[in-house]
Amino acid sequence: MAAGPTGRCAPRGPTVIEDPDRRNAKGRQRHRGGPRKFSQSAPSKRARRGDPARLTAFRVLRAVALDDAYANLVLPTEIRRAKLDKRDAAFATELTYGTLRAQGTYDAILRQNVDRDLEKLDPAVLNALRLGTHQLLAMRVDDHAAVNETVALVRDQIGAGPSGLVNAVLRKVGARTLPEWVQQLGADLGELEALALRHAHPPWIVRALRQSLKLHGYPEQLVRLLEADNAAPDVHLVGLPTSDQHSGADALDAAVASGAVRSELIDGAAVYSGGDIGRLSGVRESVLRVQDIGSQWVARALAEPAVSPGEKWLDLCAGPGGKAALLASLAAEHGGHLTANEPAPHRAELVRKALAAVSTDSWSVRTGDGRSIGDLEESYDRIIVDAPCTGLGALRRRPESRWRRQPSDLAQLTVLQAELLDAAVEALTADGLLAYVTCSPHPAETLVQVEDALSRHPELELLDAYKPMEDLALPAGRELLRKRPTAPGITAARCVQLWPHIHGTDAMFFALFRKEAP
Repeated sequence: MAAGPTGRCAPRGPTVIEDPDRRNAKGRQRHRGGPRKFSQSAPSKRARRGDPARLTAFRVLRAVALDDAYANLVLPTEIRRAKLDKRDAAFATELTYGTLRAQGTYDAILRQNVDRDLEKLDPAVLNALRLGTHQLLAMRVDDHAAVNETVALVRDQIGAGPSGLVNAVLRKVGARTLPEWVQQLGADLGELEALALRHAHPPWIVRALRQSLKLHGYPEQLVRLLEADNAAPDVHLVGLPTSDQHSGADALDAAVASGAVRSELIDGAAVYSGGDIGRLSGVRESVLRVQDIGSQWVARALAEPAVSPGEKWLDLCAGPGGKAALLASLAAEHGGHLTANEPAPHRAELVRKALAAVSTDSWSVRTGDGRSIGDLEESYDRIIVDAPCTGLGALRRRPESRWRRQPSDLAQLTVLQAELLDAAVEALTADGLLAYVTCSPHPAETLVQVEDALSRHPELELLDAYKPMEDLALPAGRELLRKRPTAPGITAARCVQLWPHIHGTDAMFFALFRKEAP
């Protein structure tokens, strides 16, 4: 992690100004003996502006808190707005994601040092306290700089009034290390709650992850998964298999020449940690995209079994278009056609933009509720239901989600997931393939949905989802999949659950059905 922009500078010392005749501007005689010393730390001389990197992080946290924005979408815009160089951009990125990731743990620490409920604080002040806490406890930033620059940020963005509170609280926070705070706060907690505090996850999420790991045969790997959730993710790239002069394969080759590393799991993918992907050729032509390798893998798996010319495919929940673009490219290779369905008009427009690099003969976009897909009176040979979910499998990439989501969200989401599955079954041709995908390992959104769908639809057969994924995997990917556990239930044994700490992907879940002919 980078040192702070101001953390790498020496603290300012007092500036001494000689005044031999000791008269002020109005000619009045001063009667103090000796020269006066005017300190830059005096109230009138204190820094009143936050440095650009910290200000960038503060603006992102404000957007996340007030607008329910996603940091990974807002941060690049704010970095460009502030015109940060590479070092300051790295600092702002770590400060933003680190603060959001550990927010719950930092709030527990702050409650020990603030004389009022955190909910009663101005949200802007609370965000500043969180930023300061992360610098003090988890970054290589000098304590003096961490406190003083955060106070300066508060004066600049909020006002002089709260700066005293922020200064006092952060000095108390900095009196202990993070392990010392965690040990103190966790002393009276149960095992699971203490684990949640230590690894900055809400207890309900830790409980769900523990249950899912057990169901899939990895009961001893909870700590490894929590640690992986807190690690900064690499950027995954996909080269779209297009046939025109702007080849995704060529763009991926160029990315590798610029420092990306080819994936060891599947073809057509790479891992990139070299900074701004906008500098890579192929991005402008949209044939090189950012897409988690797990997401690529399951999309390709649906297209892996033998494809007949002229097949009709459906992406029932297409926005913002990542999987749809890959599926449309794969359909185009076989003379097929993809319908990409998205209920929200503005997201449907994002889907159109995502598909623009693929021949327009190979796709169309429908704007409508996926549950009403039967209104089209069409049937489809392959359908993917990448269902709206809690997103617990992508906590590395969207750290704010762990604190934004609540257990109560499951009730609404699981009903929607079931309704979308029912609609997909209705629209599926006899002998057609249906992929059910979520970016969540929560059992209620994965195995329970699969078992309930089989109960509601006896015409569905649950296929072994490992087979198409193994068929298209590279040797390292096949080796990981062959290590699949002997799960206690047949459902878990036939569904693929990817994990960040095992596969290096988001925790994607993949189930594959065939609709039997009547």
